[in-house]
Amino acid sequence: MPQGKSGGKSGGISGGKTANISVGKFLTFEGGEGAGKSTQIKRLAAALETSGLEVTATREPGGSPGAETIRGLLLDPAAEWDAPTEALLHFAARADHYTTRISPALRAGNWVICDRFADSTRAYQGYGLGLPMAAIETLYEVALGDFIPDLTIILDVPVEVGMARMNARDGGPDRYEQMDFAFHERLRQGFLDIARREPARCAVIDADTDIDTVTERIFDCVSQRLGVTLSL
Repeated sequence: MPQGKSGGKSGGISGGKTANISVGKFLTFEGGEGAGKSTQIKRLAAALETSGLEVTATREPGGSPGAETIRGLLLDPAAEWDAPTEALLHFAARADHYTTRISPALRAGNWVICDRFADSTRAYQGYGLGLPMAAIETLYEVALGDFIPDLTIILDVPVEVGMARMNARDGGPDRYEQMDFAFHERLRQGFLDIARREPARCAVIDADTDIDTVTERIFDCVSQRLGVTLSL
């Protein structure tokens, strides 16, 4: 996994990615199914906007027209992709998302909040499905160079809690939601291992409690790490 890189920098590789382009901040939310990312992203975006910042909220896979097309392929319950193909599709979507939406928003000075980013590929295809991490990091380098988030918030809940929340949602499960308990436990441990390896970038938030308490913990973390004042 990339180590010692500062966040908020774009990849120094070809294809229009030049170093030090970003003016805004790039925050990512990670975690297993049912961790509550969508709710907390909405709350954080609203609080940042109240503080006077311009915010762009987006998601992966997806976030741009091309990437949303790939999202449909990845999440189709009838699809049968192997781990290498999934990783290739995720990074194809991610490269388009970065180029067409994330990078322009950062250049404009926006704070960009993304529901999942490359750590999800590490967790799902790497820890979950067994794809070698070296292969994932090669794809990362090709797609993004040295661009990494300024802060990654990992919402952690026990797998049984996340699955119960997931099963209570409207609509049928996607491909990943259909995976068994052991897969989701590997995901959880994968995210926690990523956080242990990159403590300067990642913050683990215990999300096995009420929504307001989780929000307070996230606001405290963002305030301390990125120097903004946030309140409920």
